Formats: sequence, C-alpha cells, structure tokens
Amino acid sequence: MTIAAPDQVSLRETITAAAVHGRYMLRNVRLNNAVTATGAIETAGAEFFLADLTVEHGKILAITPAAIHPHPAGIISVDAGGRIVLPTFVDCHTHLDKGHILPRTPGADGSFPGAMSSTSADRLANWSAEDVARRMDFALRCAHHYGTSAMRTHLDSAPPQDAISWPVFEQMREAWRGRIDLQAVCLVGIDFARNEAALDALAQRVAAAGGVFGAVAFPVPDIDALLDRMFATATRYGLDLDFHADETADPAANSLHRIAEAGLRARFSGKVLVGHCCSLATQDSSIVDRTLDTVAAAGLAVVSLPMCNLYLQDRRHDGTTPRWRGVTLLHEMRRRGIAVALGSDNTRDPFYAYGDLDMMETYRMGTRILHLDHEVGDWPRAVSATPASIMRLDGRGMMGEGLAADFILFEGRCWSELLSRPESNRIVIRSGAPIASPLPSYGELDDLVGLAPR
Repeated sequence: MTIAAPDQVSLRETITAAAVHGRYMLRNVRLNNAVTATGAIETAGAEFFLADLTVEHGKILAITPAAIHPHPAGIISVDAGGRIVLPTFVDCHTHLDKGHILPRTPGADGSFPGAMSSTSADRLANWSAEDVARRMDFALRCAHHYGTSAMRTHLDSAPPQDAISWPVFEQMREAWRGRIDLQAVCLVGIDFARNEAALDALAQRVAAAGGVFGAVAFPVPDIDALLDRMFATATRYGLDLDFHADETADPAANSLHRIAEAGLRARFSGKVLVGHCCSLATQDSSIVDRTLDTVAAAGLAVVSLPMCNLYLQDRRHDGTTPRWRGVTLLHEMRRRGIAVALGSDNTRDPFYAYGDLDMMETYRMGTRILHLDHEVGDWPRAVSATPASIMRLDGRGMMGEGLAADFILFEGRCWSELLSRPESNRIVIRSGAPIASPLPSYGELDDLVGLAPR
C-alpha cells in the first residue's frame, strides 16, 4: 500500500503512523550523492538522485532506485514526491556557554573588541551553574528541533569559570545522550600556556571529561613556543586540538600557518581543527599558497563561521559600508584536500546578535557568502560528514544501509527550492520516527537576561 502525502503536515502524520509498525518505505526521495553511501545504485555521478528509502526498527534497511511499479505487499510505503532528504546536521564549532546573553550586554556594538569586553563582564557577573545550564539547554532544544544530531562547543575555561562550566557540560551531555552527541573544547587565550602547571591542570580536567584541548591563538611574541607546549600537552594526555585563529582582517595575522608548523614539528597524530582563519583572505597569494601547503601537509581541518564572521569582520562605526565578507578561503583549501566545514558559532550574544543554531540557515547563508554552488559538488558534507569525521563520530552525517535512520525530510525538491525558504516545516526523523520537539519560547529566559514578562 502506497500512501500519497501531498503536504508536509500530512507527510509528517503519515510517517509517524508508519514508524509505529517498525518498517516502512519512503518512496521518491531525492538524495545527495556526497552524503549518501549509494551501494549498488548507479547514479552516474549526479549530485542528486531519486531513490526509495526503507526504514526498519530505527535503521536504514535499504536504499534502492526509485521504482514506478508497486512495492511488495505487507510494507507501508509513503510517497515523498521528490522531496530532498539529507542526513542530520553536525555542528563542530559553537559556544553554548555564551548563548542568549545579548539582552544583558548593552556594551555590545557589533565589533570584536566590544564583544570581548561585554562578554567578559557578563561572565564575571552572571555565569553561575544554573545560568549556564539553562541557556545551554535552551540552545540544545533549538538545535534538536532543526535537525542537529552532534555538536562541539567551546567552553570559556580560565579559572574559576572552568570549575562551573565543565561540570554543567558533563551533566548536559548525559541529559542529551541519544538526541545530540556533545563534545566540549576548553577555550583560553594562548598566553594561558605560559603557566605550564595551570595548562597541565586544565588538560587533566579536559581529559577527565573526554574533551578537546584548545585555545585562541592570538599573535603574541612567543606564540611558537606556546603552540609547541599546547601540542606537547595534548600528546601527553591523548587529546585532539581545536584552535581559534586569525579572526581579523589584519594580513599580518598568520596563526594558522604557525599552528600547522607546530603540528609538523610535533609530528602530532591527533586531529587538529582551526576555526575562522579570516585574515587569509587579505593576504598575498604567495603567502596564501605557502600557508595552505603547510596546512595540508600537517593534516589540519578548518571550519568557517560564515554568519558570525560576516557580522563581526570589517564592522565600521564611521558611517561607511564594510568592504569584505570576513570568511576564509574554503575553495582553495578544498582543492588541496584540506577538510573544511561550516559551523554556526555564536548565538544571540555579543559575537553574533542573531541565529538559532539552525545549520540549514548556516548552510544557506554559507552558500551565498562563499559561493558554494554552481556546482553544489560535495559541499553538503561541510555540515554533516566532514565535521562528523573531525569529531570522530563514525556513522554521523551520512545516509547508508545499516546506519541509523536519522535524516531530515525537506519540502524543497531541488537545491534552489531548498535554499530559498527557511524550511521551517522540515520533518526531522530520528531513529526512523519524526520528532515532536517544538522551539522553546524566548520568554523562558526572561528572568535570566533581565527582561520583564509582559
């Protein structure tokens, strides 16, 4: 029996009912070749192809060519009408501990220095365990609603904040287990590494929590020695590394190159992710080539944060218009085989005043800002399979037989349709069944951020 469901509401209801039976077929879905293990299906290199998707007991049982003839009796089949299906999102660069503090940071002015100072003041005044936990949970409910199944968050970790935020994160990770796989990275300035004892203590805390070691690689005079210490400490405790670097238009900022050189000196065998890398777009081509060749040799991965960097970089307060986009050179990186990803970064805080942890919005805006189209190519991997690999999450961010039936059914039937609307009526399917996870109301945070209820 094939059931036609002409609209998203009917389709959600039909799939929900079908999932109760434990096995169903979703017919005529449009899959992306870059994020689908196609098995025996011959797609002739096409970016998208029509298929029938069979789900059984929370896993993808089969992906078969879309068939026009009736399917075997005894299985409920639902006609999706050619709608696009993508795997759930993986977001490898966020700041859950900062999220939603914007209403109580009046000093925020859209600039990087303003964001730094106003966030620091708010952290000192307000970041108790309850405050961090409530804002984190709010943010995770948003991400879950939109279809994110794994996230990495940076945690401000200079003492005494580390003693607050890391236990909260561990509690949150346990509470969200099975819905969102959570990782955390310690975030301190690179100058923190000058205190070897403090750095070692932080590494122990991170290792005990199963986290990732990280820092903001500001261009300080002794940055090479400090990076060597970061790599040595990460090696000692078996930790991967994650850096912020070059979040500036200054062409002299070259921390990405220095991180790559440090990785080569250390012969580091772990994974290294570097975020932002904005200054690369302002440098001469000879410098860019040398840096990217070194990054490729060191095996680094790079994550671009298109919305946050568009918002912060080249911000002017003299009535003039910004002249550049603020993002890094993802096309040049990908041509060298460097793993590249997109992340949502900050959410409604002084570093980015907007956002809702919707990775579809991140991808849509990233496509427009970075020209990730004509051809689409394998760019969908930048919000799914690639960050999953960076985070060592086997099976996440891909669709394939035997994998969890975690995917998103959109209304759009082609890339233009998909990226032209917010797709707020998307159907997020986890373990084979549509989730019922409404967006939380901003009013839940009124008492935290100082807004009086109306």
